[in-house]
Amino acid sequence: MIPVPVIGVPIYTKTLNGIDSLYSIVQMPSGIPVATVSINGAKNAGILAATILASSNENMREKIIKYKKDLAEQVITKDEKLQNIGYDNYIKQM
Repeated sequence: MIPVPVIGVPIYTKTLNGIDSLYSIVQMPSGIPVATVSINGAKNAGILAATILASSNENMREKIIKYKKDLAEQVITKDEKLQNIGYDNYIKQM
């Protein structure tokens, strides 16, 4: 057996809106760690996996750092727009 990180991605279900999927992942027994992201959080699971791999891969680490800087810039830009035009107008443009 090769120890590898496990990332659980709970999937939305009609019955319990994905809470059942979430519980099945987060309630693994002691000794079986599972990183868990939000319901239908496959994108974040991919980013988490890349971040784990980046701990031993300089090229990937640089890409993750750039990705996170770009995200921060997007947030700043969106906040400036929100502050300038107000919440109601911002929501209308989405």
